[in-house]
Amino acid sequence: MPRHHHRGIRYFTSSFMIVLGVVLVWRGIWYALEWLDKTFLGGTHWISVVGGVVLGFLVLYIPDRDLSELRKL
Repeated sequence: MPRHHHRGIRYFTSSFMIVLGVVLVWRGIWYALEWLDKTFLGGTHWISVVGGVVLGFLVLYIPDRDLSELRKL
């Protein structure tokens, strides 16, 4: 096989592993927050939705006191 073919496979494998890792972390956080919502808030989703939005904005704002990251979306 040509050398560039091996680099392509290695690039794909590396990218796939990164995506898989991000998805698994997201899934774990999602289920943990769902458990917290059911356990402490009695399944009242509107409280966790509002809290999540506020917390999300704070996480994006606090490091550099700027919300320009949202423009990239």
